[in-house]
Amino acid sequence: MEPLFELAIRLPGAGSRELLREVHRQLRGAILDGRLQPGARLPATRALAERLGVSRNTVLAAYDLLLSEGYLLARPGAGTY
Repeated sequence: MEPLFELAIRLPGAGSRELLREVHRQLRGAILDGRLQPGARLPATRALAERLGVSRNTVLAAYDLLLSEGYLLARPGAGTY
């Protein structure tokens, strides 16, 4: 896994309706407070979902929200930064 995911991401229990919000909120927070540096490559959605113990759709939705808000940049075939 990328060193960037030494970030502590704490999520509510399984089945919570807050998983997406928490993944989004904590990634955005890490970007805003500088724990995720500009240009850092995020893990693939499958890898992050497995690491966090959530569905890939949850991670995809969080990445999509961050993309739409301008916090991330996706480069097809190269990753999300």
